[in-house]
Amino acid sequence: MSHQSELIASDIDAYLAQHERKELLRFLTCGSVDDGKSTLIGRLLIESKMVYEDQLAALEKDSQTHGTIGDRLDPALLTDGLDDERQQGITIDVAYRYFSTAKRKFIIADTPGHEQYTRNMATGASTCDLAIILIDARQGVLTQTKRHSFITSLLGVKHIVVAINKMDLVDYSQEVYERIREEYIQFAARMSSDDVHFIPISALDGDNVVVRSEKMPWYDGNTLMHMLENVYIASDSNFQDFRFPVQYVNRPHLDFRGFCGTVASGTIKKGDEIMVLPARTTSRVKSILTYEGEIEEAFTPLSVTMTLEDEIDASRGDMVVRVGNQPRVGQRMDAVVVWMGEEPLVPGTRYLFKQTTKVVPGSVQSLRYRIDVNTLHREPAPSLALNEIGRCEIQLDDNIMFDAYKRNRGTGSMVIVDRITNVTVGAVMILDEMQASESQDHWDAEPASASLKGEPSQVTDEEREARFGQRGATVLITGLTGSGKRLVAHALERQLFDSGRACALLDGPKMRLGVSKDLGFTPEGRSENMRRAAECARMLNDAGLITVASFLAPKKDVRDRAREVVGSDRFIEVFLDVPLEQCRERDTNGMYELADSGEIQDFPGVTSPYEEPVAADLTLTPHTESLETCVEKILELLKQRGFIR
Repeated sequence: MSHQSELIASDIDAYLAQHERKELLRFLTCGSVDDGKSTLIGRLLIESKMVYEDQLAALEKDSQTHGTIGDRLDPALLTDGLDDERQQGITIDVAYRYFSTAKRKFIIADTPGHEQYTRNMATGASTCDLAIILIDARQGVLTQTKRHSFITSLLGVKHIVVAINKMDLVDYSQEVYERIREEYIQFAARMSSDDVHFIPISALDGDNVVVRSEKMPWYDGNTLMHMLENVYIASDSNFQDFRFPVQYVNRPHLDFRGFCGTVASGTIKKGDEIMVLPARTTSRVKSILTYEGEIEEAFTPLSVTMTLEDEIDASRGDMVVRVGNQPRVGQRMDAVVVWMGEEPLVPGTRYLFKQTTKVVPGSVQSLRYRIDVNTLHREPAPSLALNEIGRCEIQLDDNIMFDAYKRNRGTGSMVIVDRITNVTVGAVMILDEMQASESQDHWDAEPASASLKGEPSQVTDEEREARFGQRGATVLITGLTGSGKRLVAHALERQLFDSGRACALLDGPKMRLGVSKDLGFTPEGRSENMRRAAECARMLNDAGLITVASFLAPKKDVRDRAREVVGSDRFIEVFLDVPLEQCRERDTNGMYELADSGEIQDFPGVTSPYEEPVAADLTLTPHTESLETCVEKILELLKQRGFIR
């Protein structure tokens, strides 16, 4: 199982090259106190032949003095190196260990289990691909087990291995294992971790750690080492969004000027067009240089020096991105904060915020709520104490370039630094949405007066249906800018009117020139515009008319709320499924160019997401179907649903 191979004796250079190409997996062990985290790591190191004979001899000697299991070898002492750790038999600080097998290289973070050291655990988890959460089979799922599970989910650790340890102390009982497994599944259902595996082990004896245990024949899964060697992590990194924070401008002589840094995400090739933020100047990549020479393509997490074809200004704190794929730029953001400072976080206090290579002064404007990690419930709080987690609104003094943390760890995270002591006091995970302090979104708002009551109409729905030969309905046509929403909507309105139907057309421009002239194009503004349009559509439907609504409506939850307002029994969602490249070509108003240049912010498909419907009532492809065909399909669906005869 060790990393040794015959190449060491025959061709050391070939061996080193082979070792260098091995995939690296970073993982951590976490869980409650005395669940066996350090013991497990020690067992992995010993059985993977990564402990030298003199280390083993010293370990045997230390086990007599500091060991907690009698005269036996105590593997936990390999990682518990601090005197306080050995005296108390606990882990206090994060300990990193390195080992390799024939398949992979590993970096292990052994994190402490005590609640007071939760900040140490969060530090260890911030760079990991996988987390091993240990559970003592005698104790089951404890408070700290839940706390660490929530933090690993919060920090975006995609792969979770729940190792139910000390099975030897419960007679290798399958019933105990299944009970703990079900208890953990019920708790984890409220978190975002999708890839969760369960393994019954005994870290002290090595059962199911590296070699399958004969004492648990009822378990037919993989060993822990097999899981570590084979878990698929190649798709975990973000290779789609190119982000290159400039760390240093390299100017060794008059004929060379390069921008140094680490590729935070994505890939870039020579000749690709780029944009430097926040100035929004554009150029092309002339060359990509590393310590070993020039390369054709750079990808995360390489450290490179990039030269450009044009002499443009860029300095530390700027970011190089692709022209058509840009992060958000702003000073305000909503984020989840893990507080690590001895002094509590109080809104309004001034701190330094470090994101990629940029340090900006700012403050936490408001603390929206604190998260109870035991129940995952939200509760109001005036401040955050040590190791507490809350959702905050952050206001910076200067713009930064950022993405949502769940999409991009590198540009979606920050650390909070005390301005006086220069100590890191908080970890920040930026969220997708910005919940405005003075929101214009009134989906859940109550009427201004409780005495307001709607009077029923003197005309019944049946009378309207008999008069018009139709039932009121709303057809929401949604899709990216340039997908053809307006063309399809106007053609549908024309066809309905020509066939004697009573209909009305609602679209974005009509709303924004009148009812919604006070709204902007932020996510909150788009949501409120859709709410107002849904209310108008509902009243038109109540009057017996068929409403054709053409809206971008980029958020799925907003479209779902519109369906609730109108009524799901008379709401039809039509999705125009046109590729982004085709939409750019069909855009006659130059909206995408304005978004690329930064003149338009929060533009769906470019600088903010468009969430495609997953269960639309009808999906059309106007780039491959004629306009007449699209309209006929919508009319046919209206007939099938009984809205028109």
